[in-house]
Amino acid sequence: MIHYQRLTAFYESIAQNFKKDGFEVVRTPILTLKDQFEKAIKGYEDAGCDCIVTWHAAYSPSLESSDALAKTALPIVVLDTTDTYEFSSPDDINFCHGIHGVMDMTNLLKRNGKKYAIAAGFYPGSDVVTRAEGYVRAAVAATSLKGTKTGTIGGSFEGMGDFLVSNVELEASFGASIVVSEKEELDALRAALSEDEIKAEMEKDLARFTLPQPLDPASHRRTVADCLAVRHWIEKHGLSAFTVNFTKIGPDYGMNIMPFMEACKEMEAGIGYAGEGDVLTATVTGALIRGFESASFVEIFCPDWKNDLILISHMGEYNLALTAKPSEMQEIDFVFGHAENPVVTYGLYKPGDAVFVNVYRDDKGFRMLLAPVTMVNKETDEFAGTVRGWIKPPVPVGEFLERISTAGVTHHSSLVYGASVEALMHFGKMLALPVTVVK
Repeated sequence: MIHYQRLTAFYESIAQNFKKDGFEVVRTPILTLKDQFEKAIKGYEDAGCDCIVTWHAAYSPSLESSDALAKTALPIVVLDTTDTYEFSSPDDINFCHGIHGVMDMTNLLKRNGKKYAIAAGFYPGSDVVTRAEGYVRAAVAATSLKGTKTGTIGGSFEGMGDFLVSNVELEASFGASIVVSEKEELDALRAALSEDEIKAEMEKDLARFTLPQPLDPASHRRTVADCLAVRHWIEKHGLSAFTVNFTKIGPDYGMNIMPFMEACKEMEAGIGYAGEGDVLTATVTGALIRGFESASFVEIFCPDWKNDLILISHMGEYNLALTAKPSEMQEIDFVFGHAENPVVTYGLYKPGDAVFVNVYRDDKGFRMLLAPVTMVNKETDEFAGTVRGWIKPPVPVGEFLERISTAGVTHHSSLVYGASVEALMHFGKMLALPVTVVK
């Protein structure tokens, strides 16, 4: 009984650590027999859990658990830890021999073709739980793709071939499908908006964003109306991501303005996005936001050779949740196509550690490139009124640019704050993507 109490207390401590870090935790008593594992895993499935984390309190023969674990669609993360830091007494053997149970179980998972990740180390004196949490997020991101839908307004950008994929390719490799917007549908969604809804959204914008110059209410209203039409289109079709080709925006496509602001708001709300009709990056970014939350669509813009930095930017799309300070809002001149001038929001990406992610296709199929980067707070007045962020790559800028283009990446990417390369490598593994790491 004393042994069981000590082990269950340690188990509860681990569960509380996950909860502290924002996870909802469903737990069972310590399991030992095959029927117990089967019942517990069905309970996790019925509860709508996203991932199973295993911990061996003691040695458990693999055939008690491996069949049920291999059959479930839920991803598996193995937490390999004990409560004894220095093993100096045979009295602790019964508290620490779960590690060979891990080896037994993972062998069977491997033989059965079940993908898993493992984090080993002492808890609480190491980052082992943090690493396990990263693998959970990666697994959730990867498994969330199956059955999702990515919307496209205006189709693909004419002449851009790097991120161009078909519906068949997207579904075959990622389990996602494409929904193409219709002019009549967007027109109807905009016409159905109430004045109260439009006014409420305008008031939220004015309360949230700073105004570097006076804002024309008519321009703001026009922008909000089109953005809300896009929002309701996303909701109507249950989209997990979307993309807009700014060159096609105009009456022929059911839009009066380019919905830059809605792209920002949707990423903040958990919906993926990419510019210029890029359904591939939009789909991937959506998965990364669902798994890691702090992710955004980005584009490498310009090198700062002197300071060994790279500017990331775009016309007016970024994740509002990732800014260093309150964003600005203003009307801009729009010289592309037949759209009217939009009101946009501009922001500065916050400093911190992040991972640069690019999913691309080469002559052998889809692949992924990762690079750990540091977001640097290089703010100057000259860049006010732009989407901006500065990446410090893991190698000199020239070498970084050479290596990513030698790999064959696209010019659209995702940026994930607070993630590890190891966790995102597991994301790639779950999707059967070969991974290249620049470090």
